[in-house]
Amino acid sequence: MQRVLIIALLLISYQGFSQEDEDNTKSNIQTYTPSKLLDKGQWDIKWFNNLYTETESTFTSGKQPRQTFFTSTLDIFTGVSENSSLNIGLLLEFRSNVIGGRKALAALSFGNDGITERSGFTSFAPAIKFNPFKNVSNFTIQTAFHIPLVDNESENNIFLDQKGFIFQNRFFYDYTFPSGDWQIFTELNTEYNFGNKNDSFANNSLNLAPGIFLSYFPSDKFTILALAQHNQRLDLGNDFSQNFTALGGGAKYQLTKALNVEVLYTDFVRGNNTGLGKTFNIGLRALF
Repeated sequence: MQRVLIIALLLISYQGFSQEDEDNTKSNIQTYTPSKLLDKGQWDIKWFNNLYTETESTFTSGKQPRQTFFTSTLDIFTGVSENSSLNIGLLLEFRSNVIGGRKALAALSFGNDGITERSGFTSFAPAIKFNPFKNVSNFTIQTAFHIPLVDNESENNIFLDQKGFIFQNRFFYDYTFPSGDWQIFTELNTEYNFGNKNDSFANNSLNLAPGIFLSYFPSDKFTILALAQHNQRLDLGNDFSQNFTALGGGAKYQLTKALNVEVLYTDFVRGNNTGLGKTFNIGLRALF
């Protein structure tokens, strides 16, 4: 899947490059935040990769053997309404996890030995994105229903992904300062997890995850950003709750008219019933 996607993105980037000199508008990284809806016929494809690795957690005291969890998501959206008020999409998720003190990059081997590693496609989700208030164009809601593809959440103490359904709503809002050099983006992610209590630690819980991103644009094709995120899982009958806070930063660059790249780093600075690790992220986004 990854090889096909890379080829598709290169073709899109080539097309965008040939039109770059003719484009006098703002770049996509300035204009198309998650709060912005697509016009009818537009496509937005985002391939995002997250590598989370930890050697300590609040479940243990002191250091522990390294565990690493790699998540690759492919989000595909298109505009379907004449007035740019509704987008439809599909979210796909692939995971590869390793335990037992193996190196962090071992997760990228995508193995399945059942001893220290598991990998595979773990969920998909149909999604819609819409603007509930016509007079507030920079506020949107993304609703998705995640359907699990895993048979067992954990095997031989190797966790792969949640085995449960997730009803997710993400609320997006952004504000660009008059100078155009600074932008604030905020998000509230809500996830209701449900299913058999014995299938997943997360079933019968509500996850609330607010986040704020501050971006500075040295140029229209480049931005650097700082971020703060909090995650709070509320127990709705599964006898498990957790929370954590992460701080980080990153950058985005507009490679061509159609294609941009982003890199992010976050550090889990505190938490309860959670790991205390770090994430390394890279994403490609094609908008055409």
